[in-house]
Amino acid sequence: MPHIGTRKLHHLLEESFRQESIKVGRDKLFYILGYAKLLQKPKRMYAQTTNSKHWMRKYANIIKGLPITRKEQLWVSDITYVRMGKGFCYLSIITDAYSRKIMGSAVSDSLSTEVCLEALKEALRNRTTNNSLIHHSDRGIQYCSREYIQLLKANEVRISMTENGDPYENALAERVNRTIKEEFIGDYLFEDQGLLSAVTAESVRIYNTERPHLSLGMRTPDEVHRATTSNPFRATPSKGYL
Repeated sequence: MPHIGTRKLHHLLEESFRQESIKVGRDKLFYILGYAKLLQKPKRMYAQTTNSKHWMRKYANIIKGLPITRKEQLWVSDITYVRMGKGFCYLSIITDAYSRKIMGSAVSDSLSTEVCLEALKEALRNRTTNNSLIHHSDRGIQYCSREYIQLLKANEVRISMTENGDPYENALAERVNRTIKEEFIGDYLFEDQGLLSAVTAESVRIYNTERPHLSLGMRTPDEVHRATTSNPFRATPSKGYL
């Protein structure tokens, strides 16, 4: 986790500090990292991944104000890009809105529907309940495609999409994608898609099972997703997705 935030890093190191009788609070750790030039500055790059100007059917946003009370109630999905030695590859991620667990991911050198389909198929394989489920995304051509819609409907997943092109309507999905890209794989310039896929899979594993999450009371997404009680680990219950 080379770009993990200072608060999360302090949480992971706190027990080691205690055992060694080292008194380091979060502010002091931040100062130490700055002094050692270990604080990271986010990189600003942009590549368009959404084409919503198409003839395919677009679905309404049905999750505004939706209380998030359980796992596999709402999945959010988005595509981001990864700069390669030449051009870009594209990363599709599906995240459970309750547990913040990444349920499926896929990498491709193309923005075709296939990369999103692969992520969705993996997410469906990782699904652990038969409860009612909503899939939320932007209105990109990949998510509106016949193949993608058919797979959602075949698995009785309700469909929701952003309506106004506002990033806030799919903020969680974009934030998780950004975390994987910036905290885990952003330092590398990949020449090989296969290597990028392997690194992405390992990054998702670490994100799900080792990285503490502030909104989960510093628990991991996997811990929260595996829990059987209704809301055991959240710092504060979610009043609504938006």
